[in-house]
Amino acid sequence: KKKTVSFSSMPNDRKINSTAACISLMLEGCELKKVRSNSRMYSRFFVLDADMRSVRWEPSKKDSEKAKIEIKSVKEVRVGKKTPVLRSNGLSDQFPDECAFSIIYGDNYESLDLVASSADVVSAWVMGLRYLVSYGKHSPEAPGTGHPSLRTSWISSVFDLADLEKSGRIPVSRAVQLIKALNPGMKTSTIELKFKELQKASERSGMEVACDLFVEAYCELCTRPEIFFLLVQFSSNKEYLGVKDLLMFLEVEQGMEGVTEEKCLEIVSKYEPSKEGREKGYLAIDGFTRYLLSADCSIFDPQHRKVCQDMAQPLSHYYISSAHSACLLEDNFWGRSDITGYISALGLGCRSIELVLWDGPEGEPVVYTSPSAASCVPFRAVVGLIDQHAFTASAYPLILCLVVRCSAPQQRLAAQCLRKTLGEKLYLEPPNPVASYLPSPEELKGRILIKGKKLPPTCEDSEGEVSDEEEGWELARRLGQEDREAPEGGGLRRVRLSRELSELVSLCQAVPFQDFESSRRGQRYWEMCSFSEVEAGRFANECPAELVSYNKRFLSRIYPSPMRIDASNMNPQDFWKCGCQMVAMNYQTPGLMMDLNAGWFRQNGACGYVLRPAIMREEVSYFSANAKDSLPGVPAQLLHLKVISGQNLPKPKGSGAKGEVVEPYVCAEIHGIPADCAEHRTKTALQSGDNPIFDESLEFQINLPELAVLRFVVLDDDYIGDEFIAQYTIPFECLQPGYRHVPLQSLAGEPLPHATLFVHVAITDRRGGGKGHRRGLAGRRGRRVREYTSTKATGIKAIDEVFRTATQPLREATDLRENVQNALVSFKELCGLTPAANMKQCILTVSTWLLHSDSAPSVTLNLAEQYPPMEAQGPIPDLLRKVLTAYETMIQTSRTLIESADAVYGKLIQAQQAGMDFHKELHRIETKEGLRGRKLQKALESFAWNITVLKGQADLLKHAKAEALDNLWQIHNAGQSCGIGRNGSASPEPSRLQAPLEPIPE
Repeated sequence: KKKTVSFSSMPNDRKINSTAACISLMLEGCELKKVRSNSRMYSRFFVLDADMRSVRWEPSKKDSEKAKIEIKSVKEVRVGKKTPVLRSNGLSDQFPDECAFSIIYGDNYESLDLVASSADVVSAWVMGLRYLVSYGKHSPEAPGTGHPSLRTSWISSVFDLADLEKSGRIPVSRAVQLIKALNPGMKTSTIELKFKELQKASERSGMEVACDLFVEAYCELCTRPEIFFLLVQFSSNKEYLGVKDLLMFLEVEQGMEGVTEEKCLEIVSKYEPSKEGREKGYLAIDGFTRYLLSADCSIFDPQHRKVCQDMAQPLSHYYISSAHSACLLEDNFWGRSDITGYISALGLGCRSIELVLWDGPEGEPVVYTSPSAASCVPFRAVVGLIDQHAFTASAYPLILCLVVRCSAPQQRLAAQCLRKTLGEKLYLEPPNPVASYLPSPEELKGRILIKGKKLPPTCEDSEGEVSDEEEGWELARRLGQEDREAPEGGGLRRVRLSRELSELVSLCQAVPFQDFESSRRGQRYWEMCSFSEVEAGRFANECPAELVSYNKRFLSRIYPSPMRIDASNMNPQDFWKCGCQMVAMNYQTPGLMMDLNAGWFRQNGACGYVLRPAIMREEVSYFSANAKDSLPGVPAQLLHLKVISGQNLPKPKGSGAKGEVVEPYVCAEIHGIPADCAEHRTKTALQSGDNPIFDESLEFQINLPELAVLRFVVLDDDYIGDEFIAQYTIPFECLQPGYRHVPLQSLAGEPLPHATLFVHVAITDRRGGGKGHRRGLAGRRGRRVREYTSTKATGIKAIDEVFRTATQPLREATDLRENVQNALVSFKELCGLTPAANMKQCILTVSTWLLHSDSAPSVTLNLAEQYPPMEAQGPIPDLLRKVLTAYETMIQTSRTLIESADAVYGKLIQAQQAGMDFHKELHRIETKEGLRGRKLQKALESFAWNITVLKGQADLLKHAKAEALDNLWQIHNAGQSCGIGRNGSASPEPSRLQAPLEPIPE
């Protein structure tokens, strides 16, 4: 079981809030476990010499002069299991990743591998060592001496402003308010307690505090060790980030592109609190913390805050945010109808609202979900409200789903009301009979569509009978209000419909669903079906491929089962995975399902429309919603998620009588296709107060990224009654990489002020090829055979011959991609980095080894060449030779990929297009070959599979080539910025290295 770690569990409850504190701990020394290459561990006492030039350990069989490492010989300090010894199978499960670190030292790049009792001890040693190494030969000042730091000066100036009497002291109450103003989420009681502690320790009680005590209290309360650790990692001088340090952090760690020094100075001037820091372009710990907490550093990609998807596709190609019983504020049966429910739903970007019309007592129709509701809302008032709020949150079309339960005379009044109130917004143009698909959201901007029944063309009267299979009757039957004229023996119920209301229906004509074959042959694109959750669930389980295919052309609306009398919600993902566009949700009921819906529709500018994955839209494509593994042609991705800490976590709302302290843990959940659904949790942070440290890494494989949603849930392990603390839900495609804060929300989706999770996000392609997942002997024994994607036989000779020509190109494409992938992973591991690292980080790591030594071997990157070789002059140590060999392999495999990709890509596309030429003739060929029943179904499935595989593999190859070009650009860029590049001119743009491949048409 992993140890629980917390930064407050330092010896003597010391909190690491400065480099000085780290070095003090190292000077005192502590016990660490030393790991040998034979996987044995020995406890030793490690201490930093008083002159701060060496680290020693004892007891040791070695001479005391040999049981030490000189600081000047240290090349690098690595956190986690980043050396072959720590990665070996014998040790990998004995201690958590965050409790291990390694010191790479000496001309032979040896590694001293150590395991600490907790992550905070690791952080102290790593911060201290990196600080000492960065100063090289210059002896750093002893902790606590020298000039006041940038930060101390700023805090003192804040104190001076608050010292109105200029007496050198301010009242405790004012000091508390001052710290609270600088750190808004902090509890008053926490600040007061800290002042009492410090006053007691310094034997200075009283109602006032002096400047030195205020500075000490501020530093202890407002320094987040995990952010200080991050600052030390990137800072040249270990106290603040200069412009170049900040630029490096933004590019390398945050994955930002095109960052300039001007942009960095903007960040400094916006977030650095000290005047001196702003003038000199320095970002100290407080400014850095403010920046990381700001909207500029949000986990949610700002591109998705505005409409960023193609809005010119047919309406059936989008998921549409839909409400069921939007007017109810409570549950279905005891709820009261309230007009504000509509305002709320429309304000959240809802684009489909259900209106159930009943006969009103005043001769005018009314709206409520059931006749038992405590009050009803006049239809006229609802339409007025919709007219007012329809397009406040989104300009894209609103669909009003009319369920008619009122008499024909009241229907006429309803139709008049809609025409008069909505006017030009109402879409009344008849469908284009020549078109095959619905118009796009872009074409229908600002328009309101009516979904409902339509009289048959043969009916010439002012009213007529239509079938009715809508959900309202289920509800009415439960309440004893069903129509006494219900047909005997089941069958579809008939209702009277007025011509005026019928004429308002154009593009969303409700029709009964018979079966998929009938729909394929006879349903017109403007006709749509509604399915109960039970019926849709059955189709999703029994014939998902047919449901996906149906939804390519037609809209489908899924409504909740009438058994949900508490207005609970179904899981929208169960139906989104089959392409169902309109999953009607009870907006008034908070919880997991509503979190998924709200989080999902946040993307694309929260406009209520989200473009479905391409694999669900293309006319010929194979997609199984219930796939248990990766999909043909869709690149699976790995999400590396590190949950670092929590800030200002509230107590669970409904928890019973218990102390102020929560004992939180974090659950990270992936919701998507069945193959992606997973959940991992961190350990519980015990007695951690409001700001727990989790420091735990989680990993998820995502097979269909376009449909995946990540949900963070914070729960209390020591709860009475209620364990829920907070949540946040975000589409996978909206995640930003790097160090980010997650803005936590309540169960109802409301923001919780200042409550956040601090996380690190990295996304990589799934590691492919024949590499074992574990290193060491067992890893080599476990090498798996490379898997090749292949085409399937359709049983039609002419078609199979065409697809057979793609067998060799498919193998070549896989080899090209996976050879590069394996070479990249090996190079990154030898650099002591994870597969999530980028090429720039690798080159910078190698350069730091070379620069932190007097007798550094001469290794340079020849940037004059398109594929820059890494060249060594003279003898080099074994580890560096391995790194150079791995680099050379990576460059050669990348070169082969870049130079061969176009030809292989061409062959794949040629085979795909030749296959598509058969598509129009497919039904004629099937008849000629005598295929029917299961054989016919199998042939169609295999044909779709082959087209999807060829397009997908060509896409993957195109993507791999673009990545390889980008890696070359990063090598040029990093080589110039870190000083090991030679003959370099300006960094080549990736696009200039070689023309990109043409995009593949849908």
